Amino acid sequence: MGYPESILAQGERVVLHHHPHWKCLLLPTFVFIVGTALAGVAGGYLSTSDINSTAKLVVGIVIAVVWLVIVIWFFVRPFISWRTTHFVLTDRRVTYRNGIVTRSGIDIPVQRINSVEFRHGLVDRVLRTGTLIIESASEDPLEFNDIPHVERVHSLLYHEVFDTRDGDDFRR
Repeated sequence: MGYPESILAQGERVVLHHHPHWKCLLLPTFVFIVGTALAGVAGGYLSTSDINSTAKLVVGIVIAVVWLVIVIWFFVRPFISWRTTHFVLTDRRVTYRNGIVTRSGIDIPVQRINSVEFRHGLVDRVLRTGTLIIESASEDPLEFNDIPHVERVHSLLYHEVFDTRDGDDFRR
C-alpha cells in the first residue's frame, strides 16, 4: 500500500517516505519458520502413527488450523502492519500513519519542531536503524522506533526545520 498522496497540501513535496525497518519482521519470520517446521514434524509423526484414519484426519486438521492461526497472527498480521505504517517527511510536516483496520496518525508541522534527536544501539547501528525523537512546541517528545537510516532522516529533518525557520524553503 503506497502513501496516500491525496493528503498532501497543494505545493507540498515529499522529502522522505519510509516504512519501519525490516528488522521488525525478523521475529515474525522466525516464528513462521519454527511454526512451519513443528507442523511438518507433527504431520510426519502423524502419518507414521498407528491410529485410525478418522483420528488421523481430525488431528491433521487440528495441526493445520493451529499452523494457520500462528501464520496469520504472528506473520501475516505483522507484515501487513509493517506495510501500512508510513513515516513521511515533507517540506512542511512530519507525518506518521499506522494501522490495518483502525488507522491512526499524527502530523507535526515543521515550524513547530523544537528539537530532533536520534538514538541507536550497537545492533541498530549495524542494521542502520534507530529511534527518532521529535520535540514539538507544546507536546511531550514523540518517539518513532525502527526508522531506517535514522541519522540521514535526522539530518534531513534538521535541515527542513532550519530552512523553514530561515524562510528559505517555506511556501504558504
